[in-house]
Amino acid sequence: MSRKRVVVTGLSALTPLGGNVTESWDNLLAGKSGIGPITLFDASGFDSRIAGEVKGFNPEAYGVPAKQARRMDRFVQFAVAAGNMLMEHSGLVINDDNAYDVGVILGIGLGGLKTIETYHAKLLQGGPGKVSPFLIPMLISNMGPGQIAIFTGAKGPNIVTTTACASAIHGIGTAFSEILLGRISTAITGGVEATVTPLGVAGFTALKALSTHYNDEPARASRPFDANRDGFVIGEGAGLLQLEELEHARARGARIYAEVVGYGASDDAFHMTAPADSGEGMARAMQNALRDAGLPPEAIGHINAHATSTQLNDKTETKGIKLVFGEHASRIKISATKSMTGHLLGAAGGVETVFTAMALHTGWLPGTINLENPDPNCDLDYMAGGSAHIPCEYAMCNSFGFGGTNASLILKKWNH
Repeated sequence: MSRKRVVVTGLSALTPLGGNVTESWDNLLAGKSGIGPITLFDASGFDSRIAGEVKGFNPEAYGVPAKQARRMDRFVQFAVAAGNMLMEHSGLVINDDNAYDVGVILGIGLGGLKTIETYHAKLLQGGPGKVSPFLIPMLISNMGPGQIAIFTGAKGPNIVTTTACASAIHGIGTAFSEILLGRISTAITGGVEATVTPLGVAGFTALKALSTHYNDEPARASRPFDANRDGFVIGEGAGLLQLEELEHARARGARIYAEVVGYGASDDAFHMTAPADSGEGMARAMQNALRDAGLPPEAIGHINAHATSTQLNDKTETKGIKLVFGEHASRIKISATKSMTGHLLGAAGGVETVFTAMALHTGWLPGTINLENPDPNCDLDYMAGGSAHIPCEYAMCNSFGFGGTNASLILKKWNH
């Protein structure tokens, strides 16, 4: 018996490149950088003073009343705002007849870091009585999908996947699996993150993970696969997709943007933060996704790479791609969209899956900026010449996280 088919019927995004999918996508194709000086707090004493911020964000403009927004961490505000946009984009109406058939499954890496910082300071300054009863509901990661469910009425499985920078692809993969198993017919899925905070920036800087050499040239700081890369640029935002079982989508006349055909996951079992140098763990996630999709490696025409702009990740991902694709690796068009957005941590895979769906839907593949002096260890086609109209049938999106956790997703161009 053939398995169910799962399609993408809606997209939404809040990114350093724009406040919706259209603005983000247009700026991405134009090769614009969303990286700038940190404005969310005074970063003058920090070694890394740049970030990919969602600029001018006002939750009320996205249908989140001011009173409710004050009781949400910024990541929850992003989640609800993106969820509201997604409902409008997909045209799905949730009512008493279908509410239990709609899941909300998101990837979130760190949750309410800003809320923790704020109320820890209040605790130290004024004692326990200064801690708000909303502290815990504001900071816990599952309040992202939880609040989306409250705003939309979705009563199906409500799940958060927290697997560092692979969180969103694992969330999308879980939603894909739930639909394939027939447990639900549709899911709101993707990733959300808002950790451009003093503790977040200080913590990643202490790990020597962030770029510190380009504070005066923020647009040049995120430079995946370049020999002069010196770490990732922290970012924030949300990228959500509406996944639907094909016949369910057809029955309501939904517009289809792409089909999800494969999902794979693995772990390096190697180190807390560093990837296994051989790229074998990353390769297994990609191989598992190909196996799940029933595709040969030669079917993949485009990869949205994890490509964080760190020394270890970029060369290891290159090794992993070569292990999987062999000679075909040099023919794949690889985009490093973090060169323009920065690294959105738990939201990265959500935003990048949105970009991958748009690439298949439009036939335009995003370029990679700041690749000026290629690392000899990174010798594939990373589209350093800019975006190009190159239609392809299948595309892969990769996300890899601390703890050696790896995830890959394969989408197919919708041709029907």
